[in-house]
Amino acid sequence: MKKAHKKKYTAHEICKIFDVTKKTLFTWEKEGKISKVKKDWRGWRVFNDENVAEIKRIIEEKMRKNQ
Repeated sequence: MKKAHKKKYTAHEICKIFDVTKKTLFTWEKEGKISKVKKDWRGWRVFNDENVAEIKRIIEEKMRKNQ
Protein backbone atom coordinates (compact mmCIF):
# COMPACT_ATOMS: atom_id res chain seq x y z
CA MET A 1 0.00 0.00 0.00
CA LYS A 2 1.40 3.39 -1.01
CA LYS A 3 1.40 6.30 1.39
CA ALA A 4 -0.45 9.38 0.20
CA HIS A 5 1.97 12.17 -0.69
CA LYS A 6 1.47 15.05 1.68
CA LYS A 7 2.20 18.59 0.59
CA LYS A 8 4.86 20.42 2.54
CA TYR A 9 4.85 24.17 3.11
CA THR A 10 7.47 26.63 4.29
CA ALA A 11 6.67 29.23 6.94
CA HIS A 12 6.79 31.86 4.18
CA GLU A 13 4.17 30.01 2.13
CA ILE A 14 1.89 29.58 5.14
CA CYS A 15 2.17 33.28 5.96
CA LYS A 16 1.22 34.22 2.40
CA ILE A 17 -1.70 31.77 2.26
CA PHE A 18 -3.24 32.90 5.56
CA ASP A 19 -2.00 36.51 5.67
CA VAL A 20 -0.33 36.10 9.07
CA THR A 21 3.14 37.03 10.25
CA LYS A 22 5.86 34.51 11.05
CA LYS A 23 5.78 35.77 14.62
CA THR A 24 2.08 34.90 14.89
CA LEU A 25 2.66 31.51 13.30
CA PHE A 26 5.54 30.66 15.64
CA THR A 27 3.57 31.91 18.66
CA TRP A 28 0.70 29.55 17.81
CA GLU A 29 3.21 26.72 17.56
CA LYS A 30 4.78 27.66 20.92
CA GLU A 31 1.31 27.78 22.53
CA GLY A 32 0.59 24.27 21.24
CA LYS A 33 -2.13 25.32 18.81
CA ILE A 34 -0.13 23.85 15.91
CA SER A 35 1.21 20.38 16.59
CA LYS A 36 4.13 18.33 15.34
CA VAL A 37 5.76 20.89 13.08
CA LYS A 38 8.80 19.23 11.56
CA LYS A 39 12.08 20.89 10.70
CA ASP A 40 14.31 20.33 7.71
CA TRP A 41 18.07 19.80 7.75
CA ARG A 42 18.59 23.56 8.20
CA GLY A 43 16.26 23.75 11.19
CA TRP A 44 13.56 25.55 9.19
CA ARG A 45 9.95 24.64 9.94
CA VAL A 46 8.12 22.48 7.41
CA PHE A 47 4.34 22.47 7.71
CA ASN A 48 2.10 19.70 6.37
CA ASP A 49 -1.59 19.37 5.47
CA GLU A 50 -2.48 18.56 9.09
CA ASN A 51 -0.83 21.79 10.24
CA VAL A 52 -2.69 23.74 7.55
CA ALA A 53 -6.00 22.34 8.86
CA GLU A 54 -5.03 23.40 12.41
CA ILE A 55 -4.18 26.91 11.23
CA LYS A 56 -7.52 27.16 9.40
CA ARG A 57 -9.32 26.18 12.62
CA ILE A 58 -7.39 28.79 14.63
CA ILE A 59 -8.26 31.55 12.17
CA GLU A 60 -11.92 30.48 11.91
CA GLU A 61 -12.20 30.44 15.71
CA LYS A 62 -10.71 33.94 15.93
CA MET A 63 -13.13 35.20 13.27
CA ARG A 64 -16.12 33.75 15.17
CA LYS A 65 -14.97 35.41 18.40
CA ASN A 66 -14.68 38.78 16.64
CA GLN A 67 -18.22 38.74 15.24
